[in-house]
Amino acid sequence: MTALDLPLIARGKVRELYDLGDALLIVASDRISTYDVVHPTPIPGKGQVLTGLSAFWFDRTADLVPNHVISYTDDVPQAIRGRGVKVRRLRMLPVECVVRGYITGSGWKDYQATGAVSGIALPAGLQESQELPEPIFTPSTKAEEGHDEAIDLEGAVAAVGGPRARRGRPGRVAGALPAPPPSTPARAGSSSPTRSSSSASTTTARWSSATRS
Repeated sequence: MTALDLPLIARGKVRELYDLGDALLIVASDRISTYDVVHPTPIPGKGQVLTGLSAFWFDRTADLVPNHVISYTDDVPQAIRGRGVKVRRLRMLPVECVVRGYITGSGWKDYQATGAVSGIALPAGLQESQELPEPIFTPSTKAEEGHDEAIDLEGAVAAVGGPRARRGRPGRVAGALPAPPPSTPARAGSSSPTRSSSSASTTTARWSSATRS
């Protein structure tokens, strides 16, 4: 058992996973990790901000990409409201779907070296963080150990099959989102996200592909 009096299944660099019987509880901590290194000093309220951002995008894209969220309040202990999410048990597929609208981060490094990102040739002369002519799909592996590795669409198809890989391509997200709602994601110290029963534009929209177990 843990401080939450729930069985701890796994502890990652930032999140912790607890057993709720027929469901799971994901808790975002205040730890911060960059390039797979956990920093020694947590950032107060970071877990709430991270969960609020996730809730915003999961709710906004639910009609496009089914997700694992059941509730932000039901069976979520009061002490971690705003940081915890009750979710369905799923089998994770080993691909992280990344839809890029701007050339930045690791994509910028790849572009500088090769003129392409994940095998997709881009126009010459782009500046760092410049908006791309159209969103591109740049998947990566979900490594059990070590660093995730960038792959192309063919690599994603090999890992999870064609239909699942193609569901993560830009047309599933870019240009298909409704106008932003008037509400904003929960801030640190504010009330928790409001989804109480089953019912995240940033530079890079991400989600881990998953399927029911």
